[in-house]
Amino acid sequence: MCRSFSFFLLLCIAVFQGALSWADAQAEARATDHAFVSDFDGSEERYVLLLPEPLASPDGAPLLVMLHGHGSDRWQCIRQDRDECRAVRDMAQRFGLVLLLPDYRAATSWMGPAAEADLRQILDEWKERHHPEKVILAGGSMGAASALTFSALHSDLVQGVLAMNGIANHVEYTGFQDAIAESFGGTKDTVPEEYIRRSAELQATSLRMPVALTAGGKDTVTPSDSIVRLAEKLRGQNTDTLLLLSPEGGHDTNYADACEALGWLFEKTGLRAPAP
Repeated sequence: MCRSFSFFLLLCIAVFQGALSWADAQAEARATDHAFVSDFDGSEERYVLLLPEPLASPDGAPLLVMLHGHGSDRWQCIRQDRDECRAVRDMAQRFGLVLLLPDYRAATSWMGPAAEADLRQILDEWKERHHPEKVILAGGSMGAASALTFSALHSDLVQGVLAMNGIANHVEYTGFQDAIAESFGGTKDTVPEEYIRRSAELQATSLRMPVALTAGGKDTVTPSDSIVRLAEKLRGQNTDTLLLLSPEGGHDTNYADACEALGWLFEKTGLRAPAP
């Protein structure tokens, strides 16, 4: 009996994983790659677009922009099966959001001036052409820090923000300093104003849209301290704020928490899942 049950359980897991793989493959098959010329420096930059089924046109649909983590690119959220990526894909489909995934200067962006200009250009042009109902900005790790930075600098473009396992204070952060210095145009000593300007905790008064945050208490890659402080500041200024802090968690957000954070954010911004 035990052996039969074990076999049945393994079979169920295999079927479930196969279904996930099939769904992921379908998402990649439907995703389209787009190029544009950056107004910042004339370079060719790219983003990936995924429309929810059965939507044929993005016109008027809400937009979810997902920023990738350090060392990855615009395809991360489409091709990876990590929980954060699956949750973003699934919730975008369930609630009918167009999913836009920019390189924002690729693997080591950290939302420096070039990345900021590119994303601003993408959103300005998207709003002019497609008139989205809402724009939600999300990211994980580097993407989470970048989503908070951009939302604080361009609050006019963003109606809600989700940061999963990010940081909110570049002045105190010690990770990836070579990459960040290259992106920001110098070190903390040479261009301190850039590190202050791009620290969401230090620009919290600009974050008036709903903000959802996830963090791990034992995350050593992007320690949770600045995110917890940011949440306290936001609540103190009456900004709608959700903090899902896992005391024993590391540098990841599980599927349930990612879906909960996105669901809360969609509710706060007035988005509802379409009727079946």
